[in-house]
Amino acid sequence: MGEIIRHEINEEYAYSGFVEVGDFVFLTFCVGNVGQSVESQVEGALDNMSDRLKEVNLTLDSVVKVDVLLRDVWDIPVMEKVFKRRFKGNYPARKTISTDFAHVGGPDGLKVQIDGIAYKQKKD
Repeated sequence: MGEIIRHEINEEYAYSGFVEVGDFVFLTFCVGNVGQSVESQVEGALDNMSDRLKEVNLTLDSVVKVDVLLRDVWDIPVMEKVFKRRFKGNYPARKTISTDFAHVGGPDGLKVQIDGIAYKQKKD
């Protein structure tokens, strides 16, 4: 299996922001632009994911699976519009879930969170 490398460890809430193990990177709590429009929050979440991936020399092209959590399931078309723009046909497998976030901003705060798995292609 190899070494497990944990990044962005949050002791207060007991989680890692992302974890490298073997050929994979597991990303959680990717959010951004909280309090703005759903479209802006999807962009911000993907920016957050992209920034984390850059730390391990990867890009969104490496993402193979995402779980998208939305406050309102009717925002799926907005999320898909952003995904088309950002992933440019290299879409990850996706599950979309509607949830009420327990977030300090309440209903007007966090509307989108994305978790993902990225593949670290082996160098020959």
